[in-house]
Amino acid sequence: MMEIECKNPDEIILTTKQARIVFDVATQTINADLEVGSIVGPGEFEIGDAAIRGIATEGGQTVYDVNVGNTHVGVIGGVEDAAKLDEFGMADVLCTSSVRAIREIEPKVVIAMGNVDGMVTDLKLTPRAEKKYKLKNRDALPVSLDVVVLS
Repeated sequence: MMEIECKNPDEIILTTKQARIVFDVATQTINADLEVGSIVGPGEFEIGDAAIRGIATEGGQTVYDVNVGNTHVGVIGGVEDAAKLDEFGMADVLCTSSVRAIREIEPKVVIAMGNVDGMVTDLKLTPRAEKKYKLKNRDALPVSLDVVVLS
């Protein structure tokens, strides 16, 4: 079980049974109230029941692949680096503002960040508004693409 929230356009909050992890795509930091402080940049990390892989892009940004209970959540913001999207692989849930990333990665759920109007117009989909996105497990994912705007 996990919940995803968005307090501002650059911040995704992922809450699992064992951790509360804040991804800030603007500063490229992960904050989970760890004794070592914030995590910055690429690498592989385990926080509670979340396995996180940070991948550096050509532009010096970091995108994150988070695995919780065999469900992959991608936190990439507006990154469109094609080579890194290939390396990124699959994501069941993708937190992004990039239509290109959505088309290449083909997630089941998109948590819209940034220019939501432009994204849904390009995708020809109607978003639904939620305060939090809750997901029990991978089997509970929708069959077709679902765009969620968190407020």
